[in-house]
Amino acid sequence: MRAVELAEKFYEDEYQDSVLYARLAKGEKDETLKREFLRLSKIESKHASFWHEFLTKRNASPPRVKVGRLRVLSIRVLRKLLGPGAVASLLEMGENSAVEKYFEFLTNFELEEAERRALSEVILDELEHEHFFAETKRRFHTENIRDFVLGMNDGLVELLGAVTGLSAVYVSTPRIVGISGLIVGVAGALSMAIGAFISVRSQRQVNESVRKRMEVLFKVSPERARGELLARLRESGMPEEIAGEVAGKLSSNHEALLKLLTGEDGNENEVRSAVYTGLAYILGVAFPVLPYFLASSSLVALPFSILLAGTALAIVATLISVLSGISIRTKVVEMVTTGLGAAFLSYLFGRLMEGLFHISAL
Repeated sequence: MRAVELAEKFYEDEYQDSVLYARLAKGEKDETLKREFLRLSKIESKHASFWHEFLTKRNASPPRVKVGRLRVLSIRVLRKLLGPGAVASLLEMGENSAVEKYFEFLTNFELEEAERRALSEVILDELEHEHFFAETKRRFHTENIRDFVLGMNDGLVELLGAVTGLSAVYVSTPRIVGISGLIVGVAGALSMAIGAFISVRSQRQVNESVRKRMEVLFKVSPERARGELLARLRESGMPEEIAGEVAGKLSSNHEALLKLLTGEDGNENEVRSAVYTGLAYILGVAFPVLPYFLASSSLVALPFSILLAGTALAIVATLISVLSGISIRTKVVEMVTTGLGAAFLSYLFGRLMEGLFHISAL
């Protein structure tokens, strides 16, 4: 029974994904992405047919599937705001989840030999989807989506905590809280941006240094370079014979060998990373700070600040959940409770400072 219940869920997911990719293709202007989304739609339709047949063989009626409008709308909005790379970045999470679930199903349940082969093909298709999304991410620089999400989340949580703590001290002067929040926010944005810049730049410099060293090694002693590749492949768990064959074939491909040995992506830009992180942080700052410029007291502004920040956190969590297949409730609860929990602790700390140093501005 457990296998049938899982198969019903898999059928729903594949059917919905097929419709989703078809709708994405319909509104996509980039011709390359349009063709790929149509191709993915056909593949997902084939996967849905596999699960449909799996269920009917076991006298189970495949469920009637409703395509979630929220998911389609969320993807279209994200496509407009952040471009196709953001869509690829988040859809890839769903493909990762599918691969893991299908592999677990393949290994834990008894299947006919033909079904095992067919399901193995489905898993290979899902892995190929991951490759497509990875290529799309590189093409549209979506490594910066991570910077954007982290930057905005940090801005929301940190500034909500800061203004909440200050509200306990400056009860009757909300503008001081708002101005202080902006100062902290700008400083935090600069700090985050500089941190992202240095981090990415340092990693790139390390990669370039390693690459230069390997270029010298390749010219001076190709056999030594091949030996390092062989050692790297062995460490990854690859069998000795296969590792030797792969190393032998790649030893004549200079660029491929360098990429494998250095692990260099070469697509991330430190300036772009800094801009994404800093601007996202400032955007996150705006939600908890704004009410303090409009309210008559900090205690009036505080609930609105919490409401705006909590709503923003919930929206970010919902978008991530809807697009990646993660439980919406779980992700929203996780992000909102941690953010509001930090704000509550900050408020308590503000009251403690007020009591210890008598700095209240009542």
